[in-house]
Amino acid sequence: MASNVRLRLVRHATLLLDTGLGRVLVDPMLCGARTMPPVENTPNPARNPLVELPVPAEEVVNGVDLCIVTHLHGDHFDDAADALLPRGLPILTQPESADALRARGFTNVATSHDQVAMTRGRHGTGEIGAAMGPVSGWVIDGVYVAGDTIWCDEVATALAEHEPHTVVVNAGGARFLAGGPIVMDAGDVGRVREATDARVVVVHLEAINHCIEPRSAYRAVAGVVVPDDGETVD
Repeated sequence: MASNVRLRLVRHATLLLDTGLGRVLVDPMLCGARTMPPVENTPNPARNPLVELPVPAEEVVNGVDLCIVTHLHGDHFDDAADALLPRGLPILTQPESADALRARGFTNVATSHDQVAMTRGRHGTGEIGAAMGPVSGWVIDGVYVAGDTIWCDEVATALAEHEPHTVVVNAGGARFLAGGPIVMDAGDVGRVREATDARVVVVHLEAINHCIEPRSAYRAVAGVVVPDDGETVD
């Protein structure tokens, strides 16, 4: 039986989950605003992140028992997180990212866990999706963190197999000047909403320059929760 889970959106895809396994940090991007270059070949050439953290980075990592890294793009694991996380902290990640984390000096990196299930997704379509590389999602205590994926068969399968009570989706319609979205847009979030009775929480918004759909686009989708940065969802 899933325990009660408290979810806090820090910023973008960075989450804090209070679970039966302790405090879980997901996809830590902890740098200050405008300290990273823009994602290139995108409609909005602004420096990243577009907004500051709602709390100091040191507070985000305080008391964390486990870190989940869905993939190693810089908006999901950055140099600030690298500098702040203890080298012995348990890190759970997809097989394709494990060696790179070990090379950074992390000594407790795993690709599986007996109480956390890994899922897959598609980080876009066609050549762009292939170039973006593999991504993962994770299910912990009934919360399915889908990761950087569009709506696809892998997401539908995860919903059917794990029957989560809460789904956290990365949205914003992120895209390049050519090609389709590389994460969910508002239409995809609507498809998730139609496919499950779970609570749908939408994150990955208004923080990186290629995420072009604002929170208002998702608050117009019936039946989803769109937290602000720093907000907690029980």
